[in-house]
Amino acid sequence: MEKPKILVVEDEDNMRFLISEELSDEGYLVDTAANGSECLQKFEENPYDLVTIDIEMPDMSGLELAGALRERKVPVRIILLTAYSHYKSDLSSWAADAYIVKSSNFLELKSTIKELLNATNH
Repeated sequence: MEKPKILVVEDEDNMRFLISEELSDEGYLVDTAANGSECLQKFEENPYDLVTIDIEMPDMSGLELAGALRERKVPVRIILLTAYSHYKSDLSSWAADAYIVKSSNFLELKSTIKELLNATNH
């Protein structure tokens, strides 16, 4: 079976690196994008099974990006990541399959990814 491909969209270099390292260690093929525009461009070139999107980004918010991916009917699981829990009540976050508040512990992120990818494969 092919390894799942994940795109990590995060404007902060250190966090982008940390998330991609954690997911690579789990056996996923990981690619990264520093902003929404780069993410959309990468989706034109490659298919991904799942994308993690930071909500607070300078060029395009994660909510706008998730909406853009849904509008384009891109068949991908979307996880929104943020440092702020108040976004959970924002209805536009429903464009995502999951919503996770960032922490230094990546267990919730990894288990959510596993869950979403398993749901896709059934």
